[in-house]
Amino acid sequence: MNGTHLSARLQTVADFVPTGARLADIGSDHAYLPVHLAKAGQLTHAIAGEVVKGPFENAEQEISLEGLTAVITARLADGLAAIKPEDQIDTVTIAGMGGTLIATILEQGKVHLNHHERLILQPNVGEDNVRRWLQANQYQIIAERILAEDGHIYEIIVADPVAQTVVYTDNELKFGPFLLTEKSPVLKAKWQRESQRLGQVIKTMQQAKHAPQTKIADFQAQQQLIQEVILDES
Repeated sequence: MNGTHLSARLQTVADFVPTGARLADIGSDHAYLPVHLAKAGQLTHAIAGEVVKGPFENAEQEISLEGLTAVITARLADGLAAIKPEDQIDTVTIAGMGGTLIATILEQGKVHLNHHERLILQPNVGEDNVRRWLQANQYQIIAERILAEDGHIYEIIVADPVAQTVVYTDNELKFGPFLLTEKSPVLKAKWQRESQRLGQVIKTMQQAKHAPQTKIADFQAQQQLIQEVILDES
C-alpha cells in the first residue's frame, strides 16, 4: 500500500471524502490517505496528524517525496489537537484504531471541532462505542460499509452533524443501523465468528470449579441476540 494504491479499507474511507474537502486525517501514519486524495485532486487542504514521532516523520517524508507540501501539512499532535481554527477543516478521518480509542479521541478533542465536520471513522473493534459517541454529540450516521480484507473484517461509519440528537436503538448501536438493514454476508460472517467465540468462552467458564453464573448468563444472552438479530436463528 502507498499513496497511489490504497488498501480496500482505506479506499472505502477515501470514497466518502467530499471533493474539495479540507481534511484532517488523525493517526495518519505515512499520510497515504491524504496523499492519495491530493494526487486525485480531491483536496483543497489537509492535515496529517500523528502523535508518535516516527509515524509523523514518515508522513512528512511521504508528503515531501510526492511534492504535496503545498496541500498537506504533517503535524505532531495528540488527536484532534492537530486541528487549528485557521485550517477550516470540514472533514475528519480516523482509521485503524479501536472504537474505544476513537471515541476517546473525539471526546477529548471535541473543543477542536466546530460541529460542521463530516466524520469518517473506521474502528477495528468496538464499533458500538463510536456510534454511542456520535449519538451523544449530535452526529447522524449517513452511511456504513463493512468489508473483509486480509482475514480481517472492517466497518466504516460516516456521520454528519445535525441540529437535534438522532436516537438509535440498542441493536442499531451494536450492529449498525445501515448494516442491520442490509445484513450482508460479511456482516453475518463477522457475527457468526463472534457467536462462536462467545460459545468457547461459555464452555470454558462452565468447566471452572466455581463457574461464574452471572457472566455465563450475560454471554449466553449476547450469543442469543446475535443468533436472533443477525443470523435469523431463534
